[in-house]
Amino acid sequence: MGRGSLPVLAAGPPLQLQRSWTIAMLRVERLTKIFENSTDQIAGGIREAEFELAPGTFFTMLGPSGCGKTTTLRCIAGLETPDAGVISVDGRALFDGERKLNVPVEQRAVGMVFQSYAIWPHMTVAENVAFPLTVMKHRRYSKAEIGAAVAKALAVVDLDGFEERPAPRLSGGQQQRVALARAIVHEPRLLLLDEPLSNLDAQLRDEMRSELKRLQSKIGITTVYVTHDQSEALALSDQIAVIDHGRIRQLGTPEDIYFRPANPFVARFVGATNLLAGRLVGAANGRGDVEVLGRHTIKCLVPSVIADPASVSVSIRPESIRLVPRAGAASPSGDNRIPGKIAGVTFLGATRRVDVASDGVTLQVTAAADHPLPADGEVDLLFAPERTVALPGKVS
Repeated sequence: MGRGSLPVLAAGPPLQLQRSWTIAMLRVERLTKIFENSTDQIAGGIREAEFELAPGTFFTMLGPSGCGKTTTLRCIAGLETPDAGVISVDGRALFDGERKLNVPVEQRAVGMVFQSYAIWPHMTVAENVAFPLTVMKHRRYSKAEIGAAVAKALAVVDLDGFEERPAPRLSGGQQQRVALARAIVHEPRLLLLDEPLSNLDAQLRDEMRSELKRLQSKIGITTVYVTHDQSEALALSDQIAVIDHGRIRQLGTPEDIYFRPANPFVARFVGATNLLAGRLVGAANGRGDVEVLGRHTIKCLVPSVIADPASVSVSIRPESIRLVPRAGAASPSGDNRIPGKIAGVTFLGATRRVDVASDGVTLQVTAAADHPLPADGEVDLLFAPERTVALPGKVS
């Protein structure tokens, strides 16, 4: 089955149409699926992935193309067979490499929406949504049961009254809602979403983000979402796993991932940041002093052990920096202060990106569009230690 195709059998045990969704807990342990590559010898897939989701969690796997996030999703769905590891829902194993257990996709009680919605043009909205129930082999549904299930699913996605609408007459956003309704019509334990917004234009994608979060909260279903879009991950998620080259590099809340990145890759991949090479002078109780730009010692958070004090990267988000005229306003108590000179200004509407040169390094600063800038360009950069993070490893 191709990566963009819809699994025909996406249903679990016979459903009771009158019940509400059962909220599931998902556990993934040491999950490994490697695809050998004879061309450049760089193997794809996922390695030793581990996470546990509380019931009702909206969990996002975020990373660049080819990092292993879709492979992980397909292993959970049963569309790929892992090489090793354990996948379980509420203590029931769906896959266990050591026990040679692999529950078929049609028995996993998952719903899945792919990047390509696979809306059949020759069917009406109701026929598209009903399809998983009509092809079930282990249970036959009456017309009345199917009609009730379809009506319930369409009501959840706010498409009441669209039952007889021909599929070709749907907008992109409506097609996405139909795909979601089809994924939940059998009331699955888990909802798996593989970049479902990537085919929408920017404005509609922004609208559908809010809609997805609203729907997920309304249903309460445990959701695993795959994307390479950092803003989507930050806006939608309760928990995020940042994946690179087949390994989870950091797992945490959106706030943790953004303000306390675990390494330079996460800092750079999730939003814009300034990375400065530094040398750790000293650290205790999660805080420390780092020398940057060869002569300035700044105070930072030090969230992880740094084995090599001479190999440190300091992350400072552009919006965490405040510009003041050189030797101007006094620094708030404890703020770091570095001198610089404005090298360029880019107008972005509500904000401006200000490039500031300091000791041969250019830092980006996000400032309000009406923020006054000194005519001579001589400024000081102020930033709080709580928004300054020392990370192990050199700036690449």
